[in-house]
Amino acid sequence: PFFVNRGGLPVDEPTWERMWRHVGRIHPEGERVAQRIRGAADLPKIPIPSVPAFQPSTPIPERLEAVQRYIRELQYNHTGTQFFEIKKSRPLTGLMDLAKEMTKEALPIKCLEAVILGIYLTNNMTTLDRFPISFKTHFSGNYFRHIVLGVNFGGRYGALGISRREELMYKAPVFRTLSELIFDFEEAYRRCWHTLKKVKLGHCVSHDPHSVEQIEWKHSILDLDKLTREDFRKELERHARDMRLKIGKGTGPPSPTKDRKKDVSSPQRGQASPHRRNSRGDRRPSGEKKPADSKAMPDLNGYQIRV
Repeated sequence: PFFVNRGGLPVDEPTWERMWRHVGRIHPEGERVAQRIRGAADLPKIPIPSVPAFQPSTPIPERLEAVQRYIRELQYNHTGTQFFEIKKSRPLTGLMDLAKEMTKEALPIKCLEAVILGIYLTNNMTTLDRFPISFKTHFSGNYFRHIVLGVNFGGRYGALGISRREELMYKAPVFRTLSELIFDFEEAYRRCWHTLKKVKLGHCVSHDPHSVEQIEWKHSILDLDKLTREDFRKELERHARDMRLKIGKGTGPPSPTKDRKKDVSSPQRGQASPHRRNSRGDRRPSGEKKPADSKAMPDLNGYQIRV
């Protein structure tokens, strides 16, 4: 029964409310049946998957396999009820709290929940780059959406996730380029009679579980109906270069605090960075405004100290 978690403990109140509404629609006596099941003492205990723990010497590829095994052991959620509400606009720290709750409840999950869980379980792998990859496909007159967590270790690309199809979730980090990874997913979709329509690529996710930044889910949106095969490959590699450039500025994806300090204390350096170059303010001529910016520097530095 999906009304209790694998350890026999009650689920949090908001989750219970969603369950009751769903059960009431499909079974008039659903709540009474659920209470009777919860009160039964002779039901076998369902084993709870153990969160993977690693030795410092464990290679990253082995850690990724263990994380994927854990995600798979939670099983895909076929119930029609989503147990965990995930808002993509939430800061990373809030999503990591939700991932911790997933490990406690050990309920079945879907693809977006698997991405959040994958980020949570790989936060201590600081040499691993993680970024979301979303797919939109077409089959039999309908559109379908799926998401996985792309990973890059040592210049090799792979993916973590969960799906109804084995070939649409885990990919070992063996692909030399990002385009090879995406083309492998495209071929897997083709074997399922799906046509890939769009690919959305996010930027690398911070390894700081307490970061207040939001995950950038769709930095690049690639419409396959508007791109030739070669242009599609070039756009994928351009995105890969953008991620390397962003990571190359420091030891990992910058936090909002670090970005603020760079923009305030060194505006000339900020203008040279790709992030600043794409901002709306840098599109305007700024040659005559530099003296005004210099006069404003003491006030801005004071604000920085107060923050």
